[in-house]
Amino acid sequence: MSSYGKFAYVYDELMADMPYPDWLAFAEAAWSKYGKPLTVAELGCGTGSITIPLAASGYHMTGIDLSSDMLSVAQMKMERHPQGRRFLREGSVRWVRQNMKEWELPEPVDSVISFCDCLNYVLEEQDIRSVFECTFAGLKTGGTFLFDVHHPNTLIRYEEEQPFVLDEPAVSYIWTCEMDVPRREIEHHLSIFAREEGEGGLYRRFEETHIQRAYDPEWMTEELRKAGFSEVKVYADFEWVEADDSAGRLFYVAVK
Repeated sequence: MSSYGKFAYVYDELMADMPYPDWLAFAEAAWSKYGKPLTVAELGCGTGSITIPLAASGYHMTGIDLSSDMLSVAQMKMERHPQGRRFLREGSVRWVRQNMKEWELPEPVDSVISFCDCLNYVLEEQDIRSVFECTFAGLKTGGTFLFDVHHPNTLIRYEEEQPFVLDEPAVSYIWTCEMDVPRREIEHHLSIFAREEGEGGLYRRFEETHIQRAYDPEWMTEELRKAGFSEVKVYADFEWVEADDSAGRLFYVAVK
Protein backbone atom coordinates (compact mmCIF):
# COMPACT_ATOMS: atom_id res chain seq x y z
CA MET A 1 0.00 0.00 0.00
CA SER A 2 1.14 3.53 -0.66
CA SER A 3 3.05 5.37 2.03
CA TYR A 4 1.69 8.67 0.63
CA GLY A 5 5.27 9.87 0.17
CA LYS A 6 5.43 11.38 -3.34
CA PHE A 7 1.64 11.35 -3.48
CA ALA A 8 1.40 13.91 -0.66
CA TYR A 9 3.00 16.61 -2.82
CA VAL A 10 0.52 16.29 -5.70
CA TYR A 11 -2.46 15.36 -3.53
CA ASP A 12 -4.07 18.81 -3.50
CA GLU A 13 -3.89 19.09 -7.28
CA LEU A 14 -5.44 15.65 -7.72
CA MET A 15 -8.16 16.42 -5.18
CA ALA A 16 -8.93 19.95 -6.34
CA ASP A 17 -12.50 19.04 -7.34
CA MET A 18 -13.38 17.29 -4.08
CA PRO A 19 -16.40 18.78 -2.26
CA TYR A 20 -14.57 20.18 0.76
CA PRO A 21 -17.17 22.95 1.28
CA ASP A 22 -19.86 20.28 1.52
CA TRP A 23 -17.97 18.36 4.23
CA LEU A 24 -17.48 21.59 6.15
CA ALA A 25 -21.16 22.45 5.80
CA PHE A 26 -22.18 18.99 7.00
CA ALA A 27 -20.00 19.33 10.09
CA GLU A 28 -21.41 22.77 10.88
CA ALA A 29 -24.98 21.51 10.43
CA ALA A 30 -24.31 18.52 12.71
CA TRP A 31 -22.79 20.75 15.37
CA SER A 32 -25.76 23.11 15.18
CA LYS A 33 -27.98 20.12 16.01
CA TYR A 34 -25.82 18.45 18.66
CA GLY A 35 -23.84 21.31 20.17
CA LYS A 36 -21.01 23.51 18.98
CA PRO A 37 -17.56 22.17 19.89
CA LEU A 38 -14.52 24.13 20.91
CA THR A 39 -11.96 21.36 20.38
CA VAL A 40 -12.06 19.08 17.33
CA ALA A 41 -9.79 16.23 16.21
CA GLU A 42 -9.70 15.15 12.57
CA LEU A 43 -8.67 11.56 11.83
CA GLY A 44 -6.92 11.18 8.48
CA CYS A 45 -6.47 14.93 8.08
CA GLY A 46 -4.20 14.59 5.04
CA THR A 47 -2.93 17.96 3.88
CA GLY A 48 -5.27 19.91 6.14
CA SER A 49 -7.90 20.90 3.60
CA ILE A 50 -10.63 20.53 6.24
CA THR A 51 -8.60 21.11 9.41
CA ILE A 52 -7.34 24.54 8.37
CA PRO A 53 -10.69 26.06 7.30
CA LEU A 54 -12.26 24.86 10.56
CA ALA A 55 -9.42 26.49 12.48
CA ALA A 56 -10.05 29.69 10.54
CA SER A 57 -13.67 29.48 11.75
CA GLY A 58 -12.50 29.50 15.35
CA TYR A 59 -12.27 25.83 16.31
CA HIS A 60 -9.21 24.48 18.11
CA MET A 61 -8.07 21.75 15.77
CA THR A 62 -5.88 18.67 16.02
CA GLY A 63 -5.07 17.05 12.68
CA ILE A 64 -4.10 13.38 13.00
CA ASP A 65 -2.56 11.41 10.14
CA LEU A 66 -0.21 8.46 9.71
CA SER A 67 1.76 10.10 6.88
CA SER A 68 4.53 12.49 7.92
CA ASP A 69 4.63 13.78 4.33
CA MET A 70 0.94 14.69 4.43
CA LEU A 71 1.46 16.46 7.75
CA SER A 72 4.46 18.36 6.36
CA VAL A 73 2.32 19.67 3.51
CA ALA A 74 -0.44 20.56 6.00
CA GLN A 75 2.03 22.50 8.14
CA MET A 76 3.24 24.49 5.12
CA LYS A 77 -0.34 25.25 4.07
CA MET A 78 -1.18 26.38 7.59
CA GLU A 79 1.82 28.73 7.75
CA ARG A 80 0.89 30.26 4.38
CA HIS A 81 -2.75 30.73 5.33
CA PRO A 82 -3.88 34.37 5.89
CA GLN A 83 -4.48 33.45 9.55
CA GLY A 84 -1.30 31.40 9.82
CA ARG A 85 0.34 33.75 12.31
CA ARG A 86 -2.70 33.57 14.55
CA PHE A 87 -2.71 29.78 14.41
CA LEU A 88 0.93 29.72 15.48
CA ARG A 89 0.51 32.40 18.13
CA GLU A 90 -2.57 30.85 19.71
CA GLY A 91 -1.61 27.24 19.15
CA SER A 92 -5.08 26.65 17.73
CA VAL A 93 -3.82 24.05 15.22
CA ARG A 94 -1.59 21.10 15.97
CA TRP A 95 -0.51 18.18 13.83
CA VAL A 96 -0.06 14.72 15.31
CA ARG A 97 1.38 11.67 13.55
CA GLN A 98 -0.66 8.71 14.77
CA ASN A 99 -2.53 5.71 13.42
CA MET A 100 -6.28 6.25 13.71
CA LYS A 101 -6.59 2.67 14.98
CA GLU A 102 -4.80 3.65 18.17
CA TRP A 103 -4.99 7.42 18.37
CA GLU A 104 -4.88 9.17 21.70
CA LEU A 105 -4.57 12.78 22.87
CA PRO A 106 -3.65 14.12 26.33
CA GLU A 107 -7.19 15.41 26.84
CA PRO A 108 -10.60 14.51 25.40
CA VAL A 109 -12.11 16.67 22.65
CA ASP A 110 -15.63 17.91 21.96
CA SER A 111 -15.91 16.37 18.50
CA VAL A 112 -14.04 13.98 16.20
CA ILE A 113 -14.39 14.08 12.42
CA SER A 114 -13.08 11.86 9.63
CA PHE A 115 -14.19 12.77 6.12
CA CYS A 116 -13.16 11.96 2.54
CA ASP A 117 -13.84 8.20 3.07
CA CYS A 118 -10.80 7.79 5.33
CA LEU A 119 -12.32 4.86 7.20
CA ASN A 120 -12.60 2.92 3.94
CA TYR A 121 -8.81 2.59 4.16
CA VAL A 122 -9.17 0.59 7.38
CA LEU A 123 -9.22 -2.92 5.94
CA GLU A 124 -10.11 -5.24 8.81
CA GLU A 125 -13.23 -5.37 10.95
CA GLN A 126 -11.23 -5.49 14.19
CA ASP A 127 -9.38 -2.33 13.17
CA ILE A 128 -12.69 -0.55 12.53
CA ARG A 129 -13.69 -1.55 16.06
CA SER A 130 -10.40 -0.12 17.34
CA VAL A 131 -11.05 3.21 15.63
CA PHE A 132 -14.50 3.38 17.20
CA GLU A 133 -13.20 2.45 20.66
CA CYS A 134 -10.34 4.96 20.55
CA THR A 135 -12.71 7.66 19.35
CA PHE A 136 -15.23 6.95 22.09
CA ALA A 137 -12.41 7.15 24.65
CA GLY A 138 -11.10 10.39 23.12
CA LEU A 139 -14.43 12.24 23.27
CA LYS A 140 -16.00 14.18 26.08
CA THR A 141 -19.42 13.03 27.23
CA GLY A 142 -21.98 14.39 24.78
CA GLY A 143 -19.32 14.71 22.09
CA THR A 144 -19.93 13.84 18.44
CA PHE A 145 -18.18 11.55 15.98
CA LEU A 146 -18.83 12.56 12.36
CA PHE A 147 -17.51 10.56 9.43
CA ASP A 148 -18.35 9.41 5.94
CA VAL A 149 -17.57 6.21 4.04
CA HIS A 150 -18.33 4.83 0.61
CA HIS A 151 -21.39 2.63 0.40
CA PRO A 152 -20.41 -0.92 -0.70
CA ASN A 153 -22.27 -0.35 -3.99
CA THR A 154 -20.02 2.63 -4.73
CA LEU A 155 -16.93 0.43 -4.90
CA ILE A 156 -18.73 -1.91 -7.30
CA ARG A 157 -19.56 1.07 -9.52
CA TYR A 158 -15.91 2.13 -9.49
CA GLU A 159 -14.87 -1.18 -11.01
CA GLU A 160 -17.71 -1.09 -13.54
CA GLU A 161 -16.89 2.45 -14.67
CA GLN A 162 -13.09 2.22 -14.81
CA PRO A 163 -10.63 3.24 -16.14
CA PHE A 164 -10.50 6.87 -15.05
CA VAL A 165 -8.22 9.43 -16.68
CA LEU A 166 -7.15 12.92 -15.65
CA ASP A 167 -5.23 15.12 -18.08
CA GLU A 168 -4.20 18.48 -16.63
CA PRO A 169 -1.12 20.62 -17.37
CA ALA A 170 0.45 20.08 -13.94
CA VAL A 171 -0.57 16.52 -13.19
CA SER A 172 -2.26 13.61 -14.96
CA TYR A 173 -3.15 10.04 -14.08
CA ILE A 174 -4.46 6.74 -15.35
CA TRP A 175 -6.54 4.98 -12.69
CA THR A 176 -7.72 1.35 -12.83
CA CYS A 177 -9.44 -0.83 -10.22
CA GLU A 178 -9.74 -4.47 -9.19
CA MET A 179 -12.63 -5.56 -6.97
CA ASP A 180 -12.69 -8.39 -4.44
CA VAL A 181 -16.47 -8.78 -4.20
CA PRO A 182 -16.71 -11.15 -1.19
CA ARG A 183 -14.62 -8.76 0.95
CA ARG A 184 -16.17 -5.63 -0.57
CA GLU A 185 -12.57 -4.53 -1.14
CA ILE A 186 -11.15 -2.62 -4.09
CA GLU A 187 -7.57 -2.04 -5.15
CA HIS A 188 -6.89 1.22 -6.96
CA HIS A 189 -3.85 1.41 -9.27
CA LEU A 190 -2.71 4.88 -10.31
CA SER A 191 0.03 5.87 -12.73
CA ILE A 192 0.62 9.54 -11.93
CA PHE A 193 2.52 11.99 -14.12
CA ALA A 194 3.59 15.15 -12.25
CA ARG A 195 5.21 18.02 -14.12
CA GLU A 196 8.67 18.95 -12.86
CA GLU A 197 9.46 22.57 -12.05
CA GLY A 198 11.56 24.38 -14.62
CA GLU A 199 11.38 25.04 -18.33
CA GLY A 200 12.01 21.53 -19.60
CA GLY A 201 8.38 20.51 -19.44
CA LEU A 202 9.32 17.04 -18.24
CA TYR A 203 6.97 14.86 -16.21
CA ARG A 204 7.91 12.55 -13.38
CA ARG A 205 5.98 9.28 -13.30
CA PHE A 206 5.26 7.32 -10.16
CA GLU A 207 2.93 4.48 -9.25
CA GLU A 208 0.41 4.39 -6.41
CA THR A 209 -1.69 1.54 -5.06
CA HIS A 210 -4.53 2.27 -2.64
CA ILE A 211 -6.86 -0.30 -1.12
CA GLN A 212 -10.30 0.47 0.27
CA ARG A 213 -12.91 -1.71 1.90
CA ALA A 214 -16.60 -0.98 2.41
CA TYR A 215 -18.63 -2.35 5.29
CA ASP A 216 -22.28 -3.20 5.74
CA PRO A 217 -24.03 -0.08 7.11
CA GLU A 218 -26.00 -2.03 9.71
CA TRP A 219 -22.81 -3.68 10.96
CA MET A 220 -21.11 -0.27 11.26
CA THR A 221 -24.04 1.10 13.24
CA GLU A 222 -24.02 -1.88 15.58
CA GLU A 223 -20.26 -1.60 16.15
CA LEU A 224 -20.60 2.08 17.03
CA ARG A 225 -23.23 1.15 19.62
CA LYS A 226 -21.02 -1.63 20.98
CA ALA A 227 -18.20 0.92 21.36
CA GLY A 228 -20.52 2.89 23.64
CA PHE A 229 -22.15 5.54 21.45
CA SER A 230 -25.67 6.22 22.67
CA GLU A 231 -27.10 7.64 19.45
CA VAL A 232 -26.16 6.74 15.88
CA LYS A 233 -27.71 8.21 12.74
CA VAL A 234 -26.81 7.47 9.10
CA TYR A 235 -27.45 9.96 6.32
CA ALA A 236 -26.90 9.99 2.56
CA ASP A 237 -24.65 12.10 0.37
CA PHE A 238 -24.26 15.29 2.42
CA GLU A 239 -28.03 15.48 2.91
CA TRP A 240 -30.00 15.11 6.13
CA VAL A 241 -32.03 12.24 4.70
CA GLU A 242 -31.97 8.62 5.84
CA ALA A 243 -29.48 6.55 3.85
CA ASP A 244 -30.51 3.59 1.72
CA ASP A 245 -28.77 1.45 -0.92
CA SER A 246 -28.93 4.28 -3.47
CA ALA A 247 -26.51 6.40 -1.41
CA GLY A 248 -23.02 6.95 -2.74
CA ARG A 249 -21.61 8.12 0.58
CA LEU A 250 -22.87 7.23 4.02
CA PHE A 251 -22.57 9.95 6.68
CA TYR A 252 -22.54 8.80 10.30
CA VAL A 253 -23.34 10.96 13.29
CA ALA A 254 -22.60 9.21 16.61
CA VAL A 255 -23.04 10.80 20.03
CA LYS A 256 -21.21 9.75 23.19
